[in-house]
Amino acid sequence: MTTAVSQPPIPMASGALPLLGHAVPLLRDNLAFIASLRSQGPLVRIKLQPQQPTVVVNDPALIRRMLVDLAPGLDKGRFFEKMGQVLGGDSVVTAAGTDHVRKRRQLQPAFRQAEIARYVELMRGEVERTVAGWKPGEVIDVREAMVKLSLDMLAATVFSSSLDAHAFERLRNDLSVVMNGVGSRVMLPDWVEKLPLPANRRFNASREAVRAIISEAVAALRASGPDTGDMLSMLMRAEDEETGQPLSGHQICSEVITLAVAGTETTASVLSWVLYELSRNPEVDKRLQAELDEVLAGRPVAFEDVPKLTYLGRVIKEALRLHHTGWLVTRRTLDTVTLGEWEIPAGTELAYCQHALHRDPAFFPDPLRFDPDRWLDEEQVAALPHGAFLPFGAGKHKCIGDHFAMTELTTAIATLAGTWRLSATPDQSVRPVARATVRPSTLLMTPTRRAPRGRVAAGGA
Repeated sequence: MTTAVSQPPIPMASGALPLLGHAVPLLRDNLAFIASLRSQGPLVRIKLQPQQPTVVVNDPALIRRMLVDLAPGLDKGRFFEKMGQVLGGDSVVTAAGTDHVRKRRQLQPAFRQAEIARYVELMRGEVERTVAGWKPGEVIDVREAMVKLSLDMLAATVFSSSLDAHAFERLRNDLSVVMNGVGSRVMLPDWVEKLPLPANRRFNASREAVRAIISEAVAALRASGPDTGDMLSMLMRAEDEETGQPLSGHQICSEVITLAVAGTETTASVLSWVLYELSRNPEVDKRLQAELDEVLAGRPVAFEDVPKLTYLGRVIKEALRLHHTGWLVTRRTLDTVTLGEWEIPAGTELAYCQHALHRDPAFFPDPLRFDPDRWLDEEQVAALPHGAFLPFGAGKHKCIGDHFAMTELTTAIATLAGTWRLSATPDQSVRPVARATVRPSTLLMTPTRRAPRGRVAAGGA
């Protein structure tokens, strides 16, 4: 790693061991370790793989430069490369360069506004079915409930009627194993996954089972021919730009499984954190209920309501700040690049942590306080450096499903929180843990049914 003459070397984080690198502090408390790097400079070196330098970028301006200005000269890096390997194939999430551009164009029709509008009713129906089974006073593992709900919404929007109940139950069980294991597989040295450990055997078996279930759904839909109007049908109509041929079953499977892992895990984590914060902050919950009464007037949420639910939008935005689900996003230099005063050689892994970035007191006063109204402070928002708040990333690799995700989260919370109030059970320590995403360590809550919401008569009352 070379630097300008007037600059000190990029510091190496403490705690590295021969062969293992920084695996020990990452396994012990990965979030605390990555957050600790922010005080060590704008760039800090860590060791994730032997002979593979990784530079963690902490400065917002340099993060933005990495994601936007330098994007044409960067690969997506180890995290996404490894995720593609772990899941058995490249997708729009894991691909880089022209391959990413091509895959993004193939998938883009599924995320157009007209399609998202059609999905709202499907999403809301799954939330209503989930909460219909709740009983007042029972203890609910909210994290697990939100994973199940997210998978149900995934099935409704991606698979529609392409999976029967038995196949979907198998998919849910195996996908949960994959989601729980993919984070550690991506971050740990490659040789760890080759060990004959029960966890490795379980992960491999579940991954192959998920791909088999999705492949069966693709084959069945191709044989029967109906267009179910879901994402799976759209992918089957998409053509490979290079060959003009339909996407292969393997390509479709790779897109779906990556969307399932990335989208389901992220949605479940954000929903869990929002419900937790509504429980901890009664005034926030009260204001949300008032907005739901004013905008919805007792009727189910519709796509047209999403932009009108402005306070709920700020609640979600604040959850994406305080509890961002991303903890290490990577890129890799293809050529020598300049970041600040440093020249970074080709083949260097670059990384940044949204979770730690969004909690930095230099950018967010009282950063651990959940305050949706901080986004109304125009002076504070204007003072945020470009690159200090990146809920969906930036640049050409910005999340393709950002509008879909916001619509899904808004629909789910408006439906769920409009029907039930959830209270965290006492004597539990709820803290963030980083697996595939940053999620609550444990979140047990008891539901209380809210009073029925009456419809407002035409002309007011």
